[in-house]
Amino acid sequence: MKNYPVVCFYLLAFGFSWLGWAPAVLGSRGIAPFDEPAFRLLLILPAVGPALAAVIVTRATQGKDGVRGLLRALIQWRVGLAWYAVAVLGPALLLLAGQAITKLLGLAATYTGLEGEPLPLAISAFMVALLSNPWEEVGWRGFALPRLQKRYTTWPATLIVGLLWGLWHLPLFFWTGNPMSEYPFLPWLIGTVAEAFLYTWLYNRTGGSVLLVALFHVMLNTWGAVVPGVSVVAMAILYCLIALVLVAIAGRQEGGTHV
Repeated sequence: MKNYPVVCFYLLAFGFSWLGWAPAVLGSRGIAPFDEPAFRLLLILPAVGPALAAVIVTRATQGKDGVRGLLRALIQWRVGLAWYAVAVLGPALLLLAGQAITKLLGLAATYTGLEGEPLPLAISAFMVALLSNPWEEVGWRGFALPRLQKRYTTWPATLIVGLLWGLWHLPLFFWTGNPMSEYPFLPWLIGTVAEAFLYTWLYNRTGGSVLLVALFHVMLNTWGAVVPGVSVVAMAILYCLIALVLVAIAGRQEGGTHV
């Protein structure tokens, strides 16, 4: 683990998470005994898998102090009020922009919104996201990104994190009945890789606050439950444009490390 901590992290993160998703995928296709509701308990593994992998590798390579430092970023809240506005309202603006692009280009909506009153839907989506997204970010942005940024410059590191972040979700595309199984995979993957540039920018500009990145992630999924009429293709276009802008701005700075 000490020689290849990032490789070990990803192997564990994928292993834990896919182990938890596999019964749900098999069960959704009527394969016994995985169609039994009890197997849904294993879905706790994808929720905590990236964080668990990060803690295991950090403990093995840096000891208890390293684990404390890893988790400390999750409560790094002194970042300025403006960044909280970005994390809470930014996702809503992104989805509204995606909605506008969807209508402008006449694309088929992929995020159709859920049925019901907006407030209960938002609360429900927020609670579900709160139980999983922060632990994702402990792994992706808290563990992998800073280590990759030390070895590479910011944007190559972001490409690696973004691509593996996208591929980590792959089982969801085979889970019959899961909303993501209806998404067009390639546009979604391109959008996710481009989206990672926005997460990197937020992480670096807040001094490595996993808390703010996690809040952004939670709010994106929360707003996504109540903003209808958004296409995956539209979001991919939007995220790619944002990524290009960020790269262009950072390109004026040596190594592109201060974004």
